Parts: sequence; C-alpha cells; structure tokens
Amino acid sequence: MTFISLRNVTTLYSLENVSLDIAEGELIVLLGFTGAGKSTLLNVVAGLTEYQGEVYFNQQNMNGIPTERRDVGYLLQDIYLFPHLNTFDNIAFGLRANSCPADEITEKVEAILALLHIGHLKKRYPKDLSGGEKQRVGLARSLVMEPKILLLDEPLASLDPATARNIRKEFKALHNRLNLTTLYVTHDFTEARELADRIVVIINGELKQSGSAQDIFCQPAPEIQEFIAAAN
Repeated sequence: MTFISLRNVTTLYSLENVSLDIAEGELIVLLGFTGAGKSTLLNVVAGLTEYQGEVYFNQQNMNGIPTERRDVGYLLQDIYLFPHLNTFDNIAFGLRANSCPADEITEKVEAILALLHIGHLKKRYPKDLSGGEKQRVGLARSLVMEPKILLLDEPLASLDPATARNIRKEFKALHNRLNLTTLYVTHDFTEARELADRIVVIINGELKQSGSAQDIFCQPAPEIQEFIAAAN
C-alpha cells in the first residue's frame, strides 16, 4: 500500500497549488466541472504531465521519477484493448513487455481472471466483448501488474446504468479486498456516494472541499454550492 502526498501542485492551465494527503488504501473520488483539473491530477500522480510542486509516495519524492517506475495502474474511459489479442493476451501484455517468465505470466493472469470472475472470457477478442466485459478486462490488465496505486478516469461513463451499477458493486468489493490506494474521477454523484471513502471537489483547478459524502452533499462549502446545485 502507498500513502500519497501532494504539495502545492500547479500545472499549466489546470491545477493551482493543490495540496492533498491520501491515506494507504483510501479510495478518493474526484468531483468537479469538466475541465476543472481532475484528470490532470491523475496525470500528475502517474507522472504523465509536467508540474510544479511536490509529489510523495510513502515520503519518497517522486519528482523526476518516470511513469514506468511509479507502480501506478491507470484505467481510462476508453479501454484501448488490442483488437488482435484475446482477453488472456491483452491482460498478459504488460507482463510480457517486462520479460516475466511464461509460467509466472500464466499464474498471474489466471489469478486475476479468477479474482474478477472473467475466466470464461479469456479466449474472446475485444470485438466479442460487451462494454462491461471490456471494462473488467481493462481493470484486470491494470491490476495484473500489481500496482501500488490505482487511477481511474470515468471508467463507467460509457456504460448503461444497470451495467455501471453492477460494476460499481464489484469494484467496491474488490477495492475492500485489495486495499489499493485509489483515485477515481467521475461526474456521477451516485458513483461518488457509493464508492468514496472521501470526496474531493476541484473547481477551476483549486481544491475547494474534501470530506465524506455527507459533508459534500449536505454541507457543501460556499465555493462548491453552485457545482452541487448544477449537478443536482
């Protein structure tokens, strides 16, 4: 598990002096208007964008540390599964790229297939998968690398409500089991309520309020009242 600390993080056009501590195993949901800087914050943690300020993982300064050395799993709304690879090989791709032994790859992929209850999909190709199945495969591909931190950028936005609701329940149970430090971006207030250990609201690149769902939705700070009202 990993403790994350952001100190006065600023990026060009997006974030302005954002400071945030995220406990080991905590699931943080980021809320805010489109363009507020939520996805940029994920990219800062992943090391995918330039920033000023400091980022720490377990008190280790990550400034200058490249993405591939940050032990971060990243799941986007658009999964980008390789169309010419079946489910097993899509999940195994990163392990093979890291030159893992074949028997270790098989063991790890089979374990994550079982964990996510998608073993029956392992020989199917992306064209034969539903939207929900693709999301599960994408999550498996992120988790098989055994990241210390999981980043999710509106992973359920393109799914129908029933499928999204089912995956939310599965993901919450999975998070409780794995206890991964997680940052989750969404526009969906229901998702935020059901998933978050804590909700962080970003408005115009600034962190305006951090607290429980009860705090955010029932006692919003003056700076986020317009956002809460508009979303409702």
